[in-house]
Amino acid sequence: MIPFIDAPFTYLGDKIGTGGDELKLVFSFLLSYPLAGVLKRVPDARPEQKNLFILSIGIFYLIGLFDLWDGLRTILVSSIGAYSIALFFRGSPYMPWMGFVFLMGHMSVNHIARQAANDPRSVDITGAQMVLVMKLSAFCWNVADGALPEAELSDFQKDRRLVGLPSLLDYAGYVFFFPSLLVGPAFDYAEYRRWLDTSMFDVPATVDPSKKPPTRRKRKIPRSGTPAMLKLATGLFFVLLFVKLSSWFAPEVLIGPKFLEYGFARRLFVLHMVGLTTRLKYYGVWTLTEGSCILAGLGYNGVDPVTGKVSWDRLQNINPWGVELAQNSRAYLANWNINTNKWLRNYIYLRVTPRGKKPGFRASLATFLTSAFWHGFYPGYYLAFLLASLIQTVAKNFRRYFRPFFLDPKTSAPLPHKKYYDFFSLLATQFAFSFTVAPFLLLGFSSSLLAWSRVYFYAVIGTLVSMAFFASPAKLALKKTLERRAVAAGVVPPDSSTAAASKRPTERLQRISSTDSLPVLGLSDDPQRELDEALAEIKAEMEARRVEFEARAGRKSFSAGAAGSEAKKTS
Repeated sequence: MIPFIDAPFTYLGDKIGTGGDELKLVFSFLLSYPLAGVLKRVPDARPEQKNLFILSIGIFYLIGLFDLWDGLRTILVSSIGAYSIALFFRGSPYMPWMGFVFLMGHMSVNHIARQAANDPRSVDITGAQMVLVMKLSAFCWNVADGALPEAELSDFQKDRRLVGLPSLLDYAGYVFFFPSLLVGPAFDYAEYRRWLDTSMFDVPATVDPSKKPPTRRKRKIPRSGTPAMLKLATGLFFVLLFVKLSSWFAPEVLIGPKFLEYGFARRLFVLHMVGLTTRLKYYGVWTLTEGSCILAGLGYNGVDPVTGKVSWDRLQNINPWGVELAQNSRAYLANWNINTNKWLRNYIYLRVTPRGKKPGFRASLATFLTSAFWHGFYPGYYLAFLLASLIQTVAKNFRRYFRPFFLDPKTSAPLPHKKYYDFFSLLATQFAFSFTVAPFLLLGFSSSLLAWSRVYFYAVIGTLVSMAFFASPAKLALKKTLERRAVAAGVVPPDSSTAAASKRPTERLQRISSTDSLPVLGLSDDPQRELDEALAEIKAEMEARRVEFEARAGRKSFSAGAAGSEAKKTS
């Protein structure tokens, strides 16, 4: 059966110059649509049949389509290991971390094997395992939350907590959910359970009965064919565009001899197009898989009580327009790999932070390292992560100290010339990340530096110059100018106290320009602040140890003196 399935894909791949496994991957995404349609029609009252159908299709994908026997073993080891840890160590506060370390360690072994094999045109299990790590590490945390009092949980934790462990069949269906098995999107078990028992589709009493979404044949899952087909068409468009452009803008172009023949402007254009072409592949893949999840009903995200319009964006993993038109680094990263951002935020960043305390350096460092190791161990990843983190810092400072000049100081409404700021921000963001992601595509250290050198390290130099600028007195000058501007506009009344007069506009400025402080894809937007926090923590720890040491030394001296006095009395 395997040779029979493999032969047409190998033949077609040779004809169009691509790998047979890559074609099979796209075929699996397309096949998921009719199969998701069948899954949706399994009676709502028979969840065990849904699970068995999901399990059989998932195993067929791994074995029948890709011959990934090792991949099946990998998924079984990870899923059985995570379930066992949750079962036997449920009462331990270390249980979720045990599961996390086990899953990340297992995946790291496969990342290293993948890197050693160095065959990017073949499909291995690491992509599916990366999705599985997100799902199963979240599962361990959800089980741990189920053992805690509700008073100690956030609203998100209450929504996702698991009071008891699921049955093995339900768990297997969650692990092998075929529309998202190979490349995602990831989701929590509580969402899968609500989809399985159809409680996800309960319409709140606040919704007018006439606004309830239409269903077919008394099924609770609303009709989802139209939004799913739109995702299918969009995903295919991205895939076809990628196939067309990849022959011109493959990553190898950046280190080829012909690239040196171009002028600097054309090199920038080619560099940007290489990144865009690679993104098109992910746009296509993630849009296709999201569409099949929507068709199965799992993409359902509620209904608008006023219009009755159904939202199907629960599992959206990419916002192409948000990425391509981003005017700052946070918007660029937040619209990319959305579900990974959610996982890092909810199950790493906020979990490292002790309850009742504000996340700090340790939380950011743990999130950064998790994101880096989760992606793999190619040197290019770490070059890209490091530069992106510095760009985040620079972008934050530009937004905080330059953007207010283009806003009305009273209303914060855009001034007429803000369109120039927006256009420049768009260009700066896009070309900064075109440069930054090049190592992510080339992977190797020397090839990454070679590509950067051919465009004269423009993003590195620009970032370092900007950091030096904001570390100079110029930052204070900008800050004072903004404060005077606010006072002149009557936002802050003149005050005899300079400190009081300057504090208010500064606070208002920060409110206007601040964004969500949580890290995006594990990248800090303020490494300097977190370095200061780290140094403060180290200093406080050293001071605490010094005080403790002196206290112990004092107690020992007192004990020795008391013993000496007692000895003299005795003699």
